[in-house]
Amino acid sequence: MKKGKVKTYTISVVAELFDIHPQTLRLYEREGLLKPSRSEGNTRLYTDEDLERLELILSLTRDLGVNLAGVEIILNMREKMLAMQREFQRFLEFLKLNLDNIPHNIEELTKPDAIIPITKKPPVPKVSKLNEILNTSTDEENSK
Repeated sequence: MKKGKVKTYTISVVAELFDIHPQTLRLYEREGLLKPSRSEGNTRLYTDEDLERLELILSLTRDLGVNLAGVEIILNMREKMLAMQREFQRFLEFLKLNLDNIPHNIEELTKPDAIIPITKKPPVPKVSKLNEILNTSTDEENSK
């Protein structure tokens, strides 16, 4: 099966399309905000994905007044959130596929051979009970 060619745009076309100077695009590349591919002749080639990212960058800088350092942080956080969403979706699919194998009651979950064994921890004593224990041990020491 042949792979379809990805539509690409040169720096001058992108600059004109977004009404920005080509140097602005070069700056965004130097700052790591855009990563256009290169042709064999080393010409920058922007994909539709690059244009969407540029649109977001321009919206953040023009409309919201975010500086380039802030844009970088926002873009990185956005990528991490998307990765987390994909991972969560994979986890949900795994759960759906394996629902019959997942224990449904506490007895099954606390068995040592459970998929993820859950240990029963003793309850945390109340502060008044702790004071009582401490006072008892102090009284015993004082009586010696």
